Amino acid sequence: MKTFKFSLAIAVTAVSLSFASTPTRAAPDLELWRLDCGDIVVKDLSMFSDTFASAGKKGVLTDSCYVIRHGSDYLLWDTGLPADLIGKAPAEDQPIGASLKTDIPTQLKQIGIKPEQIATIGISHNHFDHVGQAATFSKATLMIGAADWQAFHDNPPPFAVVPDLVKPWLAGKAKVDLVTGDRDVFGDGSVMMLSMPGHTKGEAALLVKLAKTGPVLLSGDVVHFEDNLVAHGVPGFNENRADTLASMERLEAITAGLHATLVIQHDPTHVSRLPAFPESAR
Repeated sequence: MKTFKFSLAIAVTAVSLSFASTPTRAAPDLELWRLDCGDIVVKDLSMFSDTFASAGKKGVLTDSCYVIRHGSDYLLWDTGLPADLIGKAPAEDQPIGASLKTDIPTQLKQIGIKPEQIATIGISHNHFDHVGQAATFSKATLMIGAADWQAFHDNPPPFAVVPDLVKPWLAGKAKVDLVTGDRDVFGDGSVMMLSMPGHTKGEAALLVKLAKTGPVLLSGDVVHFEDNLVAHGVPGFNENRADTLASMERLEAITAGLHATLVIQHDPTHVSRLPAFPESAR
């Protein structure tokens, strides 16, 4: 018995020393920038809520994109409206009108990032106002929900899906990373792509765990405005109402559970929760 206890003690000590001698993995150096990727003027906001909460109201949706630096790696989250809209006035004879002041590469230059440094483009969903400038980064890996990628192959494509905007990947000239469920982007839990279907089948949000700011949750189009959460309003053009409501519930639960800063990407009152460009959140 004494021999067994002695052997066990040696084994425990050896394991303890092994763990003690293993260097602790340094926390990732994370930085987050909010980019201006356009504006969308909406003549009647009721199209964004089936509870009639916004009937008769006009409004402007921000189209925001985000750059996340993880050590020396760069992730671009959504790519906004197409660059050919720069300088054009929003269409006045349509229910919605889009406009763009500047493109993503111009903004990246201001913060010392070259387009070729963007190794991965994370796409919240496949609509034109979120993949508009993707082809500018044609050498990057396109990380997108598998169900949303499939929609680019449908004939005809679903609402707001424009296959030409992702030509390099459709042509097989660049890598596509198809995501099902949640994805730990860098493998250390600091940046999580979270499955939240409903708006589209492959809709996702992005959780970024910043050291000083704390967790930041980027909504994608799980919701478009704060009012959607208050009134549980769902756009009539969403893929699935029940899935949307479930994803909205998850969005709120994660925000509350982590005491996260929720940023609804299309809501002007939310995007200002992050520092104004070119300042970053750390």
